[in-house]
Amino acid sequence: MDNLTKERRSWNMSRIKGSNTGPERIVRSVLHSMGYRFRLQRKDLPGKPDITLTKYQTVVFVHGCFWHRHKGCKDATLPKTRRTFWRNKLEGNAARDRAKERALRILGWKVLVIWECETTKTEQLTKKLFRFLATKEACTK
Repeated sequence: MDNLTKERRSWNMSRIKGSNTGPERIVRSVLHSMGYRFRLQRKDLPGKPDITLTKYQTVVFVHGCFWHRHKGCKDATLPKTRRTFWRNKLEGNAARDRAKERALRILGWKVLVIWECETTKTEQLTKKLFRFLATKEACTK
């Protein structure tokens, strides 16, 4: 049983943002400090990627571990109430993510997914971004 009233739960859920989240801002800050320039939320691409590095034909999605089902992550738990609803909802999110990534790759874009839990360690995040983008950079020069 939910500890919150229906109204309070609705209010809480309405405060969850879809863009310009804390993890997104961290990734953007790291990319900017590395000298990369990018565009946000390009509506003309499948899935409206969080970050687009057009010069490198690369998109970056910053996924919340809970909402996008990060396998093996402690934050990707299934709520104890309304389990069937949540399982269907969250599995649908993950399936939609895979379809968007596939569509972008077909169009020739490279796709990188950064998980929310990866944004807590800036040094490791910087290394991951550098490794991914360094190989793409060599391809464009």
